[in-house]
Amino acid sequence: MTARPIRRRTAAAGAVLAAVPLLLTGCASGSGGKQSLSLHDQLPEGVRKAGVLRIGSDLSYAPVESRGADGRAVGLDPDLAAAVGRKLGVRVEFQNVAFDKLIPELQAGQIDLVMSAMTDTKERREGVDELGNRLNPGVDFIDYFIAGTSILTAKGNPHGITGLNDLCGTTVALQKGTTQDTIATRQQDPCRAAGKPLKVMRLGTDDAALAQLRAGNAVADMNDFPVAVYNAKKVAGGSALQVVGPQMQPAPYGIAVNKENTALRDAVVQAVDAIIISGEYDKILADWNLSEGAAQNAVVNGG
Repeated sequence: MTARPIRRRTAAAGAVLAAVPLLLTGCASGSGGKQSLSLHDQLPEGVRKAGVLRIGSDLSYAPVESRGADGRAVGLDPDLAAAVGRKLGVRVEFQNVAFDKLIPELQAGQIDLVMSAMTDTKERREGVDELGNRLNPGVDFIDYFIAGTSILTAKGNPHGITGLNDLCGTTVALQKGTTQDTIATRQQDPCRAAGKPLKVMRLGTDDAALAQLRAGNAVADMNDFPVAVYNAKKVAGGSALQVVGPQMQPAPYGIAVNKENTALRDAVVQAVDAIIISGEYDKILADWNLSEGAAQNAVVNGG
């Protein structure tokens, strides 16, 4: 099933809008033959009996997911997950897991889903690295939001960074294992060929990467567009950082699920579609000022 075009409101979106619908093309709902069953009835028996969906997330990526003052998960993903849980008739329980441990925890059965601003990529779906080497069995994704990569610099952009090529000869900080890690790693070859090597500082969290930028140890931090905009506005009251250049390589965030757990995958697809149709999805995105990343429907493995 082919998705309808997503809505975007940012100025940068105009340059990428034509490409975005292709990112949400794929087979969406797998509900054929199950229309007479409630979404709760379609859940795997273990989830129904437990009455809870265990969701793994790296809670250090505001405004998509982070910890509130009481230590609970807050942000776009927790709010969307809670809405999906209500449609499925179960509660959701977030577990804080380091980003690079999320897929291993999922495949070990420690969590039921991953919802952590995780980009749906071919490598993650197939369980391989950039060279095609097998890492794990891979996962399925339920795509639900679109975000590109942005570059953050110190306020005033003292190094004149406007895109990836301007990072050559500098040091960039980022969270390891992310899409930004992949983008920066690929950029190292052209920088090296130009005689201006790019040093990549790979940190455990994006907060740690931002700290390196603010300390002057890196000239830029790379992260997802919503997170970059949030930090530019919030850090030091908006006086310390700024977003530079257009969004790069917009792609869908996906809810990761074990490939063999098709019953859970298909039920979650229908639940996401249900909150989109009801308008609850749009309201949640608006609450977090993230309406520019809205999708029109859930898609399986559309990245």
